[in-house]
Amino acid sequence: MKEGAGMGDMATGLLITSRKTGERVRVGGQFRVTCRDSEGRVKWDEIADNLVVNVGLQHILDVLFAGASQVDPWYVGLTDGTPTVAAGDTAASHAGWTEVTAYDEANRQTFVDVRTGQSVDNSASKAAFTISSDATTIGGAFLISDNTKGGSAGTLLCAAAFTGGDKVADDNDTLSVQYTFTAADDGV
Repeated sequence: MKEGAGMGDMATGLLITSRKTGERVRVGGQFRVTCRDSEGRVKWDEIADNLVVNVGLQHILDVLFAGASQVDPWYVGLTDGTPTVAAGDTAASHAGWTEVTAYDEANRQTFVDVRTGQSVDNSASKAAFTISSDATTIGGAFLISDNTKGGSAGTLLCAAAFTGGDKVADDNDTLSVQYTFTAADDGV
């Protein structure tokens, strides 16, 4: 990004730049999804760096600078195979991915966050999903302001595709999803 450009979305978040050299802030996050079989054995463990989408960036700026209401709580959802997340994605329109709804829980799972320093995460209370169909492809995760399973309302904050590619979960497998969102000086 050119110095003094203002702001722009990066692969893992938002970079805010002032007109002075070195005054930059980066925000963004990462999902970690662990799948366990019905006996509690780990089947797979995946990481996914998020893309904070444009409506998510706008929400952050509106809360910080325009007096908009913050969202509380946020909700975790799952994406299907090979998601392609785009900056223009919204809750109602995301052509590069669809939501996985093949789980027993009636709603998307609540993101129960705790802030430590310049980070917010749900490591103390990870979102949990019990898969309801064999051979369910999981490709990533997302954070949204609406808990409606398969719904298209609310503010989409971010979404992510697994770094290691799609994974498969079966009936009665459980997924635990940890999301960590950080803000830090870019160090430039």
